[in-house]
Amino acid sequence: MTIPVLHTERLILRAPRLADFEHWATFFASPRSIHERGMMSRIDAWRTWASDVAIWQLKGYGPFGMDDRETGAYVGEVGIYHGDDFPAPELGWFVVPEAEGKGYAAEAARAVLDWVRVTFDWPHVTNIIDPANDRSIALGLRLGGVIDSTLPGVDPGDVVIRHDLRGRA
Repeated sequence: MTIPVLHTERLILRAPRLADFEHWATFFASPRSIHERGMMSRIDAWRTWASDVAIWQLKGYGPFGMDDRETGAYVGEVGIYHGDDFPAPELGWFVVPEAEGKGYAAEAARAVLDWVRVTFDWPHVTNIIDPANDRSIALGLRLGGVIDSTLPGVDPGDVVIRHDLRGRA
């Protein structure tokens, strides 16, 4: 399977690399991850990251590593996640601390939404967000999504934001 490379004005979205895991493990060892999947040990982070990466081979979609086009620096991850406990494919993201507040997650998520729209025949994709994660909820809504309480999340109380793909241009 060939993982596509997506380009935005400032980013390159590409296949995950083993070096990305160090950033991932650092993020998920920090309190910043509490509203993402929760803090986890390095071994649990490895298992989760490796299973996310394997989604590409198993389902034809998954996470992209995000690199700054100008510097080549890794700035985070964005993509479609679909673990066994997820009710459907979910658009998710995170950025490393030094990349926060620069709009990278929004820029990358828009590119992924456009890629999903032309690649898959899905009526929508969701964000499944911890209700305490105000920044991610705000981003999901800025991306044009709407909160849909009829769609299931992963954990009780999750905020589920639906992004309709049929009319997206």
